[in-house]
Amino acid sequence: MSDNLLKQYGVNDTILSEANTFKDLYLGRIISQSKDVYRVITNHGEMIAEISGKFRFQVSNQIAYPAVGDFVMLDRDTDKNGNGIIHHVINRKNAFIRKAAGRSSKEQLVATNIDTTFICMSVNNDFNLRRLERYLVLVWESGSLPVIVLTKIDLCNDIDSLFRAVDFVGMGVDILGISSFDNEGYEDVMSYISPGKTVALLGSSGVGKSTLINWLMGHEVIKTQIIRSDDKGRHTTTRRELFLLPNGGMIIDTPGMRELGLVDIELGIDQAFQDVEAHFLNCRFRDCTHTSEPGCAIYEAINEGMLSEKRWSSYLKLKNEYAYSENPDGYLKEKNKKFKSISKANKKNFHTKNLGK
Repeated sequence: MSDNLLKQYGVNDTILSEANTFKDLYLGRIISQSKDVYRVITNHGEMIAEISGKFRFQVSNQIAYPAVGDFVMLDRDTDKNGNGIIHHVINRKNAFIRKAAGRSSKEQLVATNIDTTFICMSVNNDFNLRRLERYLVLVWESGSLPVIVLTKIDLCNDIDSLFRAVDFVGMGVDILGISSFDNEGYEDVMSYISPGKTVALLGSSGVGKSTLINWLMGHEVIKTQIIRSDDKGRHTTTRRELFLLPNGGMIIDTPGMRELGLVDIELGIDQAFQDVEAHFLNCRFRDCTHTSEPGCAIYEAINEGMLSEKRWSSYLKLKNEYAYSENPDGYLKEKNKKFKSISKANKKNFHTKNLGK
Protein backbone atom coordinates (compact mmCIF):
# COMPACT_ATOMS: atom_id res chain seq x y z
CA MET A 1 0.00 0.00 0.00
CA SER A 2 1.11 3.58 -0.69
CA ASP A 3 2.38 5.77 2.15
CA ASN A 4 0.04 8.41 0.78
CA LEU A 5 -3.10 6.41 1.52
CA LEU A 6 -3.82 8.29 4.74
CA LYS A 7 -3.41 11.61 2.93
CA GLN A 8 -6.36 10.56 0.77
CA TYR A 9 -8.31 10.22 4.02
CA GLY A 10 -7.60 13.76 5.16
CA VAL A 11 -4.28 13.53 7.01
CA ASN A 12 -2.47 16.89 6.93
CA ASP A 13 0.70 18.38 8.41
CA THR A 14 -1.03 19.38 11.67
CA ILE A 15 -2.22 15.82 12.27
CA LEU A 16 1.15 14.35 11.30
CA SER A 17 2.95 16.72 13.65
CA GLU A 18 0.87 15.54 16.62
CA ALA A 19 1.08 11.88 15.55
CA ASN A 20 4.89 12.04 15.46
CA THR A 21 4.95 12.81 19.20
CA PHE A 22 3.74 9.26 19.91
CA LYS A 23 6.70 6.93 19.54
CA ASP A 24 6.13 3.31 18.49
CA LEU A 25 2.47 4.01 17.58
CA TYR A 26 0.84 4.18 14.15
CA LEU A 27 -1.65 6.66 12.72
CA GLY A 28 -5.06 5.66 11.39
CA ARG A 29 -8.54 7.09 10.79
CA ILE A 30 -11.76 5.49 11.97
CA ILE A 31 -14.09 4.78 9.04
CA SER A 32 -16.85 2.86 10.83
CA GLN A 33 -17.94 1.77 14.28
CA SER A 34 -20.13 -1.03 15.56
CA LYS A 35 -20.42 -0.82 19.34
CA ASP A 36 -16.85 -1.30 20.65
CA VAL A 37 -15.39 -2.51 17.35
CA TYR A 38 -13.80 -0.02 14.95
CA ARG A 39 -12.80 -0.25 11.31
CA VAL A 40 -9.67 1.82 10.79
CA ILE A 41 -7.76 2.84 7.67
CA THR A 42 -3.95 3.02 7.90
CA ASN A 43 -1.23 3.32 5.26
CA HIS A 44 -1.44 -0.46 4.90
CA GLY A 45 -5.20 -0.59 4.31
CA GLU A 46 -8.22 -1.43 6.49
CA MET A 47 -8.03 -3.20 9.82
CA ILE A 48 -10.18 -3.95 12.86
CA ALA A 49 -9.33 -2.25 16.15
CA GLU A 50 -10.58 -1.77 19.71
CA ILE A 51 -9.69 0.56 22.56
CA SER A 52 -7.01 -0.32 25.08
CA GLY A 53 -7.94 -1.16 28.66
CA LYS A 54 -5.92 1.81 29.91
CA PHE A 55 -7.77 4.18 27.55
CA ARG A 56 -11.11 2.81 28.72
CA PHE A 57 -10.12 3.22 32.36
CA GLN A 58 -8.85 6.79 31.94
CA VAL A 59 -11.64 8.12 29.71
CA SER A 60 -13.71 10.80 31.47
CA ASN A 61 -16.96 10.62 29.46
CA GLN A 62 -18.56 9.16 26.34
CA ILE A 63 -17.44 12.10 24.18
CA ALA A 64 -13.79 11.17 24.77
CA TYR A 65 -14.23 7.78 23.10
CA PRO A 66 -13.18 7.42 19.44
CA ALA A 67 -15.82 8.06 16.77
CA VAL A 68 -16.11 7.88 13.00
CA GLY A 69 -13.90 10.57 11.50
CA ASP A 70 -11.36 10.48 14.34
CA PHE A 71 -7.64 10.15 13.70
CA VAL A 72 -6.19 7.70 16.23
CA MET A 73 -2.88 6.20 17.31
CA LEU A 74 -2.64 2.39 17.29
CA ASP A 75 -0.13 -0.23 18.35
CA ARG A 76 0.10 -1.56 14.76
CA ASP A 77 -0.88 -0.58 11.21
CA THR A 78 -1.94 -4.02 10.00
CA ASP A 79 -4.05 -6.79 11.57
CA LYS A 80 -1.97 -9.68 10.29
CA ASN A 81 -1.14 -10.56 13.88
CA GLY A 82 -4.48 -9.65 15.43
CA ASN A 83 -6.73 -6.65 15.92
CA GLY A 84 -5.18 -3.25 16.49
CA ILE A 85 -5.37 -1.47 19.84
CA ILE A 86 -6.28 2.23 19.97
CA HIS A 87 -4.24 4.14 22.54
CA HIS A 88 -4.94 7.79 21.75
CA VAL A 89 -7.30 10.11 19.82
CA ILE A 90 -5.67 12.98 17.91
CA ASN A 91 -7.06 16.43 18.77
CA ARG A 92 -10.30 16.99 16.85
CA LYS A 93 -11.00 19.90 14.54
CA ASN A 94 -14.66 19.69 15.49
CA ALA A 95 -17.35 17.26 16.60
CA PHE A 96 -21.09 16.75 16.24
CA ILE A 97 -22.63 16.11 19.64
CA ARG A 98 -26.28 15.59 20.48
CA LYS A 99 -28.23 14.45 23.51
CA ALA A 100 -28.89 10.72 23.44
CA ALA A 101 -32.43 9.70 22.49
CA GLY A 102 -34.99 9.31 25.25
CA ARG A 103 -34.94 10.91 28.69
CA SER A 104 -31.24 10.32 29.23
CA SER A 105 -29.09 13.41 29.71
CA LYS A 106 -26.06 11.65 28.25
CA GLU A 107 -24.27 13.17 25.28
CA GLN A 108 -23.80 11.19 22.08
CA LEU A 109 -20.91 11.79 19.70
CA VAL A 110 -22.13 11.56 16.08
CA ALA A 111 -19.00 12.21 14.00
CA THR A 112 -15.79 14.26 14.06
CA ASN A 113 -13.42 16.26 11.86
CA ILE A 114 -16.05 17.43 9.39
CA ASP A 115 -15.49 20.19 6.83
CA THR A 116 -19.04 20.50 5.45
CA THR A 117 -22.36 19.07 6.58
CA PHE A 118 -25.26 18.33 4.25
CA ILE A 119 -28.52 18.73 6.17
CA CYS A 120 -30.83 16.52 4.13
CA MET A 121 -34.59 17.10 4.12
CA SER A 122 -37.00 15.62 1.60
CA VAL A 123 -39.84 17.66 0.12
CA ASN A 124 -42.55 15.14 1.03
CA ASN A 125 -44.08 14.93 4.52
CA ASP A 126 -40.59 15.05 6.06
CA PHE A 127 -40.40 18.79 5.24
CA ASN A 128 -40.21 20.49 8.63
CA LEU A 129 -38.72 23.95 9.18
CA ARG A 130 -38.61 23.63 12.96
CA ARG A 131 -36.52 20.46 12.72
CA LEU A 132 -34.29 22.18 10.17
CA GLU A 133 -33.63 24.94 12.70
CA ARG A 134 -32.44 22.37 15.22
CA TYR A 135 -30.10 20.79 12.67
CA LEU A 136 -28.67 24.19 11.80
CA VAL A 137 -27.99 24.91 15.47
CA LEU A 138 -26.20 21.56 15.81
CA VAL A 139 -24.04 22.14 12.72
CA TRP A 140 -23.13 25.75 13.54
CA GLU A 141 -22.22 24.71 17.09
CA SER A 142 -19.92 21.97 15.77
CA GLY A 143 -17.88 24.41 13.68
CA SER A 144 -18.74 22.72 10.40
CA LEU A 145 -20.17 24.58 7.38
CA PRO A 146 -23.87 23.71 6.82
CA VAL A 147 -25.43 23.18 3.39
CA ILE A 148 -29.15 22.41 3.13
CA VAL A 149 -30.00 19.66 0.63
CA LEU A 150 -33.64 19.25 -0.39
CA THR A 151 -34.06 15.71 -1.70
CA LYS A 152 -36.70 14.08 -3.93
CA ILE A 153 -37.58 17.37 -5.62
CA ASP A 154 -39.23 15.38 -8.40
CA LEU A 155 -42.11 14.84 -5.93
CA CYS A 156 -42.82 18.57 -5.57
CA ASN A 157 -44.84 20.71 -7.97
CA ASP A 158 -43.83 24.04 -6.40
CA ILE A 159 -40.19 23.70 -5.36
CA ASP A 160 -39.65 27.49 -5.53
CA SER A 161 -41.97 28.13 -2.57
CA LEU A 162 -40.12 25.52 -0.50
CA PHE A 163 -36.79 27.11 -1.40
CA ARG A 164 -38.08 30.49 -0.22
CA ALA A 165 -39.32 29.02 3.08
CA VAL A 166 -35.99 27.26 3.68
CA ASP A 167 -34.02 30.37 2.74
CA PHE A 168 -35.91 32.38 5.37
CA VAL A 169 -34.86 29.91 8.07
CA GLY A 170 -31.40 29.18 6.67
CA MET A 171 -30.11 32.75 7.05
CA GLY A 172 -27.88 32.68 3.97
CA VAL A 173 -26.92 28.99 4.11
CA ASP A 174 -26.56 27.48 0.64
CA ILE A 175 -29.54 25.40 -0.50
CA LEU A 176 -29.38 22.59 -3.07
CA GLY A 177 -32.21 20.66 -4.68
CA ILE A 178 -31.56 17.11 -5.90
CA SER A 179 -33.40 14.18 -7.43
CA SER A 180 -31.63 10.88 -7.96
CA PHE A 181 -34.72 9.74 -9.89
CA ASP A 182 -34.28 12.51 -12.47
CA ASN A 183 -30.49 12.60 -12.01
CA GLU A 184 -30.74 16.28 -11.08
CA GLY A 185 -28.34 18.24 -8.86
CA TYR A 186 -25.36 15.86 -8.95
CA GLU A 187 -22.89 18.52 -10.12
CA ASP A 188 -24.15 20.98 -7.50
CA VAL A 189 -23.53 18.47 -4.71
CA MET A 190 -20.08 17.50 -6.03
CA SER A 191 -19.00 21.15 -6.06
CA TYR A 192 -18.90 20.96 -2.23
CA ILE A 193 -16.87 17.74 -2.11
CA SER A 194 -13.17 18.09 -2.89
CA PRO A 195 -10.21 15.70 -2.44
CA GLY A 196 -9.11 15.29 1.17
CA LYS A 197 -12.23 17.01 2.56
CA THR A 198 -14.91 15.31 4.67
CA VAL A 199 -18.65 15.86 4.29
CA ALA A 200 -21.22 14.47 6.75
CA LEU A 201 -24.88 13.73 6.03
CA LEU A 202 -27.50 14.52 8.69
CA GLY A 203 -31.24 14.06 8.40
CA SER A 204 -34.24 11.96 9.33
CA SER A 205 -34.78 8.38 8.20
CA GLY A 206 -36.08 8.08 4.68
CA VAL A 207 -34.87 11.43 3.31
CA GLY A 208 -32.54 9.68 0.86
CA LYS A 209 -29.09 9.89 2.51
CA SER A 210 -28.16 6.33 1.54
CA THR A 211 -29.46 6.87 -1.98
CA LEU A 212 -27.37 10.04 -2.22
CA ILE A 213 -24.22 8.17 -1.19
CA ASN A 214 -24.83 5.40 -3.73
CA TRP A 215 -25.40 8.08 -6.34
CA LEU A 216 -22.12 9.85 -5.51
CA MET A 217 -20.17 6.58 -5.30
CA GLY A 218 -21.41 5.50 -8.73
CA HIS A 219 -22.60 2.10 -7.45
CA GLU A 220 -24.58 0.66 -4.55
CA VAL A 221 -22.58 0.53 -1.33
CA ILE A 222 -25.60 0.82 0.98
CA LYS A 223 -28.83 -1.13 0.61
CA THR A 224 -31.86 1.15 0.33
CA GLN A 225 -35.47 0.43 1.23
CA ILE A 226 -38.81 1.63 -0.09
CA ILE A 227 -40.20 4.39 2.10
CA ARG A 228 -43.11 3.50 4.38
CA SER A 229 -46.65 4.46 3.42
CA ASP A 230 -46.74 7.09 6.21
CA ASP A 231 -43.65 8.86 4.74
CA LYS A 232 -41.62 8.06 7.87
CA GLY A 233 -38.58 6.42 6.37
CA ARG A 234 -37.09 3.14 7.43
CA HIS A 235 -33.72 3.06 9.19
CA THR A 236 -31.54 1.88 6.28
CA THR A 237 -28.35 3.07 7.97
CA THR A 238 -27.73 1.54 11.39
CA ARG A 239 -24.17 2.72 11.93
CA ARG A 240 -21.95 5.66 11.05
CA GLU A 241 -19.57 5.02 8.17
CA LEU A 242 -17.05 7.02 6.14
CA PHE A 243 -16.75 6.43 2.38
CA LEU A 244 -13.95 7.56 0.07
CA LEU A 245 -15.58 8.91 -3.10
CA PRO A 246 -14.14 8.40 -6.61
CA ASN A 247 -13.10 12.08 -6.77
CA GLY A 248 -11.04 11.80 -3.55
CA GLY A 249 -13.52 13.46 -1.23
CA MET A 250 -15.07 11.66 1.75
CA ILE A 251 -18.62 11.39 2.98
CA ILE A 252 -19.95 10.13 6.33
CA ASP A 253 -23.37 8.49 6.48
CA THR A 254 -25.23 8.66 9.79
CA PRO A 255 -28.40 6.90 11.01
CA GLY A 256 -31.62 8.88 10.75
CA MET A 257 -32.43 11.02 13.79
CA ARG A 258 -36.09 11.33 14.75
CA GLU A 259 -35.09 12.84 18.09
CA LEU A 260 -32.57 15.64 18.02
CA GLY A 261 -31.74 16.60 21.57
CA LEU A 262 -29.20 19.42 21.71
CA VAL A 263 -26.54 20.21 24.30
CA ASP A 264 -24.01 23.04 24.66
CA ILE A 265 -25.61 24.99 21.80
CA GLU A 266 -25.33 28.66 22.78
CA LEU A 267 -23.08 29.65 19.86
CA GLY A 268 -25.14 27.56 17.44
CA ILE A 269 -28.36 29.32 18.47
CA ASP A 270 -26.76 32.74 18.08
CA GLN A 271 -25.60 31.83 14.55
CA ALA A 272 -28.81 30.14 13.42
CA PHE A 273 -31.12 32.87 14.81
CA GLN A 274 -29.27 36.05 13.89
CA ASP A 275 -32.49 37.52 12.47
CA VAL A 276 -34.28 37.06 15.82
CA GLU A 277 -31.52 38.45 18.02
CA ALA A 278 -31.06 41.47 15.73
CA HIS A 279 -34.43 42.76 16.99
CA PHE A 280 -33.18 42.83 20.60
CA LEU A 281 -31.13 45.94 19.81
CA ASN A 282 -34.34 47.89 19.13
CA CYS A 283 -36.08 47.13 22.43
CA ARG A 284 -36.87 50.18 24.57
CA PHE A 285 -35.23 48.65 27.64
CA ARG A 286 -31.74 47.15 27.58
CA ASP A 287 -32.77 44.38 30.01
CA CYS A 288 -36.01 43.58 28.17
CA THR A 289 -37.15 40.01 28.86
CA HIS A 290 -39.43 40.02 25.78
CA THR A 291 -42.42 38.90 27.81
CA SER A 292 -44.60 41.90 28.71
CA GLU A 293 -42.47 45.07 28.57
CA PRO A 294 -43.73 48.09 26.58
CA GLY A 295 -41.63 48.90 23.53
CA CYS A 296 -40.45 45.32 23.04
CA ALA A 297 -39.06 45.11 19.49
CA ILE A 298 -39.77 41.37 19.27
CA TYR A 299 -43.53 41.79 19.60
CA GLU A 300 -43.50 44.81 17.33
CA ALA A 301 -41.70 42.70 14.71
CA ILE A 302 -44.28 39.91 15.12
CA ASN A 303 -47.21 42.35 14.84
CA GLU A 304 -45.68 43.94 11.73
CA GLY A 305 -45.04 40.56 10.09
CA MET A 306 -41.24 40.92 10.20
CA LEU A 307 -40.88 37.91 12.48
CA SER A 308 -43.09 34.83 12.59
CA GLU A 309 -44.49 33.62 15.91
CA LYS A 310 -43.38 30.09 15.06
CA ARG A 311 -39.77 31.17 14.61
CA TRP A 312 -39.84 33.16 17.86
CA SER A 313 -41.34 30.18 19.70
CA SER A 314 -38.71 27.91 18.23
CA TYR A 315 -35.97 30.28 19.41
CA LEU A 316 -37.40 30.35 22.94
CA LYS A 317 -37.73 26.57 23.02
CA LEU A 318 -34.10 26.07 22.06
CA LYS A 319 -32.91 28.72 24.52
CA ASN A 320 -34.89 27.04 27.30
CA GLU A 321 -33.52 23.65 26.29
CA TYR A 322 -29.98 25.04 26.52
CA ALA A 323 -30.64 26.67 29.91
CA TYR A 324 -32.05 23.42 31.27
CA SER A 325 -29.10 21.35 30.00
CA GLU A 326 -26.67 23.75 31.69
CA ASN A 327 -28.44 23.89 35.07
CA PRO A 328 -31.63 21.80 35.44
CA ASP A 329 -32.36 22.76 39.05
CA GLY A 330 -31.63 26.44 38.55
CA TYR A 331 -33.67 26.55 35.36
CA LEU A 332 -36.77 25.04 36.99
CA LYS A 333 -36.48 27.39 39.96
CA GLU A 334 -36.12 30.49 37.74
CA LYS A 335 -38.92 29.32 35.44
CA ASN A 336 -41.29 28.91 38.40
CA LYS A 337 -40.29 32.34 39.74
CA LYS A 338 -40.84 33.99 36.35
CA PHE A 339 -44.20 32.26 35.93
CA LYS A 340 -45.40 33.63 39.27
CA SER A 341 -44.20 37.11 38.36
CA ILE A 342 -45.98 37.07 35.01
CA SER A 343 -49.15 35.66 36.62
CA LYS A 344 -49.23 38.53 39.16
CA ALA A 345 -48.73 41.09 36.39
CA ASN A 346 -51.57 39.58 34.35
CA LYS A 347 -53.83 39.49 37.41
CA LYS A 348 -53.06 43.17 38.14
CA ASN A 349 -53.77 44.16 34.54
CA PHE A 350 -57.06 42.23 34.66
CA HIS A 351 -58.25 44.11 37.76
CA THR A 352 -57.15 47.46 36.39
CA LYS A 353 -59.07 46.92 33.16
CA ASN A 354 -62.22 45.85 35.02
CA LEU A 355 -62.05 48.80 37.45
CA GLY A 356 -61.81 51.19 34.55
CA LYS A 357 -65.03 49.92 32.95
